Amino acid sequence: MTAPVAQEELPILEAVINIRNRLTALKKDRGEYIKPADVNSLYHAMIKQVTRLNEVRDDQQTYNNRLDTTMADVFNLLSLFFMTIGKTKECPATYSQIASMRQILDHMNESGVYNESDLNPFHRRIAELREIIKNDEESKRHPKAMIKLLERQLKDCDAILRELQGSLSVIPPELVPLHERLVNIRRQLVALAAKDKLKQTEFKPLLEELRKIDSKRVDGKFLGPNGTVPASQAVCSSLLEECFDITQEIKAQDESKYVADSLKPIFDRLTEIRKELEGLALTHRWSLRETDLWNYTLSLQEIDKMRVDGKFMDLEKNVPQGQYVLLYTLRRCYGILHRLLLSSEPVSEELMPIANKLSTVKKCLNEVLKYGGSFSPRDLYPYQLALYQIDSLRTDGKFPSADGTIPEGQGIVMAHLNECHELVEMLKEQLNEQEDDDYDEEDEELLDEEDEDEDYGEPGPSRR
Repeated sequence: MTAPVAQEELPILEAVINIRNRLTALKKDRGEYIKPADVNSLYHAMIKQVTRLNEVRDDQQTYNNRLDTTMADVFNLLSLFFMTIGKTKECPATYSQIASMRQILDHMNESGVYNESDLNPFHRRIAELREIIKNDEESKRHPKAMIKLLERQLKDCDAILRELQGSLSVIPPELVPLHERLVNIRRQLVALAAKDKLKQTEFKPLLEELRKIDSKRVDGKFLGPNGTVPASQAVCSSLLEECFDITQEIKAQDESKYVADSLKPIFDRLTEIRKELEGLALTHRWSLRETDLWNYTLSLQEIDKMRVDGKFMDLEKNVPQGQYVLLYTLRRCYGILHRLLLSSEPVSEELMPIANKLSTVKKCLNEVLKYGGSFSPRDLYPYQLALYQIDSLRTDGKFPSADGTIPEGQGIVMAHLNECHELVEMLKEQLNEQEDDDYDEEDEELLDEEDEDEDYGEPGPSRR
């Protein structure tokens, strides 16, 4: 339960709410690009409030009141703003990624369904984020209060990850392949449960495999290669039982065809969010402003908070059918959201149209170079014109914004532009070689014709 806000913290809460309102208004304004100066101003205002809070709080005590949740919201939104203006390699941009990882790891810990390969990407990403925070600390680019906050958040994430790793370490080597197979079967079953129509051709093989695995147990125990009984049977046994529970739910759901009526509004909302996120995953390079993810984050958190002891309850406090379907869809949404955060490039939204155009031109030029074929200088003209138009946008070698400032991502855009120019030059050389070959063939044909004329004795000039 959330604790009340202390009297000395109320002015700070009021200031933080004001910052959140200003950020929300800035997020809604689609009429113009977000200015880095506006983001930095609100960021420093927020850091000032964090410093004030640190002065009135004890470092050794854990707090959880309305001020903490509001601050978390503001830092999450600020993080998305930093990503929008292209500053993805600065530590404020890491906050939303750390929060997203924390949500996914909490769900993995709750379900107990994961394997080594699931944890490896999180180990790598935590190491990358720690490096970003360390670099900003050494360069003193950001205040100590921000560094301290992010280090604490990352430490919490790392602790959950170590706990998950520790749970896997108790599984004996003989049962690791079985455990990984059961994890994969469970995922396939939950994915089937979330489909509108059950396909028996997909469901029956999984059910038969579960029965086969179950039949290999002796007195409820899994045996090792030499017939020995490995320790720590509980993990695999409980996972197998859970898989059978899901098969029963799938059968019941197939008969009823629907999630329980009391859960239908939640299911419909989650399905809508999932479809929208999947659409963004396909078009994010062209249509996504990172701050758009804020609304999805809030919606998922609200739905997640509806659960009681990990279950969605109805009004009578009963556990209706369809739990696995809802949890699968919720976790799927969290996963897509996390991938969208990771896909953000260190390029300001002002430069993204140019970066996308260059990316398209580069892809086309690579295709022409790869597959070759006959082409003329006229075929290269559209690409050269596109590059000329992009080149003409530069001032003193930089792509400036409308207000004259230099947006983030200049290096990446210039690298794309230079690569496109190099590809055009390579194609020009290929075109010249092709023309030289054509001239050589024509010369050879002329020589062949002259030789034929001489062979057939064509009369030459008469002598007197």
